[in-house]
Amino acid sequence: MVIRITPDLFAIAAVTMYSLYSFLLTFGLLILLPRFLLDGVRHGKYIAGVRQRLGSLPETGVPERPRVWLHCVSVGETQAARPLVEAIREQFPHLEVVISTTTLTGQSVAREVFKGHAAIIFYFPIDWRWTVRRALKKINPRAVLLMETEVWPNFLNECRRSQISVAIVNGRLSETSFRRYKFVKKFIAHVLSSLDLAVMQTEADAQRILALGLEPKKIGLSGNLKFDAGAMPVTSPVTSQLKTRFALGSETSVILAASTHAPEEQIILKAFMQIRLKDPSVRLILAPRHPERFEKIAALLDGAGLSWARRSQAETEVDRTAAVILLDTIGELPALYSLATIVFVGGSIAKTGGHNILEPAAFGSCIITGFHTYNFSEIVRTFVEAGAVQQLSQLSEADAASEVEKRFSELLADGRQREEMGKRARMTMEENLGATSRTVLMLTPLLDHQQATRSPVGQISIESAPLA
Repeated sequence: MVIRITPDLFAIAAVTMYSLYSFLLTFGLLILLPRFLLDGVRHGKYIAGVRQRLGSLPETGVPERPRVWLHCVSVGETQAARPLVEAIREQFPHLEVVISTTTLTGQSVAREVFKGHAAIIFYFPIDWRWTVRRALKKINPRAVLLMETEVWPNFLNECRRSQISVAIVNGRLSETSFRRYKFVKKFIAHVLSSLDLAVMQTEADAQRILALGLEPKKIGLSGNLKFDAGAMPVTSPVTSQLKTRFALGSETSVILAASTHAPEEQIILKAFMQIRLKDPSVRLILAPRHPERFEKIAALLDGAGLSWARRSQAETEVDRTAAVILLDTIGELPALYSLATIVFVGGSIAKTGGHNILEPAAFGSCIITGFHTYNFSEIVRTFVEAGAVQQLSQLSEADAASEVEKRFSELLADGRQREEMGKRARMTMEENLGATSRTVLMLTPLLDHQQATRSPVGQISIESAPLA
């Protein structure tokens, strides 16, 4: 007997898939609820913006202009979106930009970065149909732009039902995520069919989303917006404030450990203590990635036997001579790159995939990163091949401190090498600019006021939108 897949059967299957997804999402949230509550009480995570996460957004009145909803998950995506938001505001002045984030830190950065540029900044709704519908009804966007690859099935399905155009921008699909999605390929293909456009960073990203079922005509290539975001000048009074308060003059050698995770602070601190035995004038700035770890790092420094200071506390005389400075604030890290002699970009000795090297590169920093950089594999490879970044080999925790101490010591002693690495970093940045203009060009059919109706992009493909 042959079973024919009729439109009715396909519709029933689709409803079943989405219902199962919603059930699993709810079940997962219930299982994790005690953890969410604990983190909420301790650090304010998840509880912040809970009404908005349930779709109850602030009253915004009737918008005078059509809206574009840009979603950024956390800090990295929010910072990468800066040039895109500026370009949209400049080229499509008839549009109003609203921005959502998922994380508390992303929300804090968004309110700082897009202050005066976004009409509303809010938390993204939990991906239930009723919460999504409430949020979409309140925002009423013409189009939704999802930074990187935020695939929320109910959200995309509700956008389709409401005739709202949706595009992924700066799309990234890692090999790990690709393998996971392949287990539910039919469902993911149906979810992706709600997209009008996916502007991917690389050919590999484009080929992966193509293999998951997105139509070729809906796929474009842009390069990475983070190159453009990293190249944007950061004029911040915080730089001069920090320089004066902590006496970080050009004659002072400063190691900046940026966006660190456990056990990287211990590794860096152990290496630094060996360096201080040879040169007591060298100073260290620790900038942990997650605010909830600030107190743990403070306790670590208390037991290290070194003088240290906290950025968040009132200024004291110790600040000017402290061996270690704990940057326990949000959003101030970019202000320190120009003051650092060496920048270590964390999350890379720890197996968390690494963090963005582009911001320090834009300042011409001398950059070291660890082996585990799979979140930014293409970017790191580009810089390593250009001699613009030093990357550590894969090391055990026991061996990491001695290798880090060796690299730091060599670079501290060789000003010419540091200068050359900084020049190559800036040059590599300049050679990879342009993702913003390519992205906006591909978004024009969705954003232009003369093309307000929902329609496939049609002219965008892997072949027709090559990287410049």
